[in-house]
Amino acid sequence: MFAVFTTGGKQYLVEPGAKLKIEKIEAKKNGDVVFDKVLLVEKNRKLEIGTPYVKGAKVTGKVLSEGKADKVIVYKRKAKKRYARKRGHRQPFTEVEISGIETSAA
Repeated sequence: MFAVFTTGGKQYLVEPGAKLKIEKIEAKKNGDVVFDKVLLVEKNRKLEIGTPYVKGAKVTGKVLSEGKADKVIVYKRKAKKRYARKRGHRQPFTEVEISGIETSAA
């Protein structure tokens, strides 16, 4: 069984027990989180595709931790103009473990 859901402007293909880092969401550590924007669900070799979302389907998970990703360096430079800018960025994330996939179909 697997599902595709969307959060933070990205799509994730998951199955129960998977751990993934998503864009930061407001949730407490060890708290439960529900993703209801499910695009696709596969169960017992039957594929259910949403238009745009699958009705009654949801993916549940548990928040493991929050943190920041590795630093990404952004460097801008203009040749012959004495212009240079160096900046760093660390994207915040939430680590989630998928605990279950639920559908309305029997």
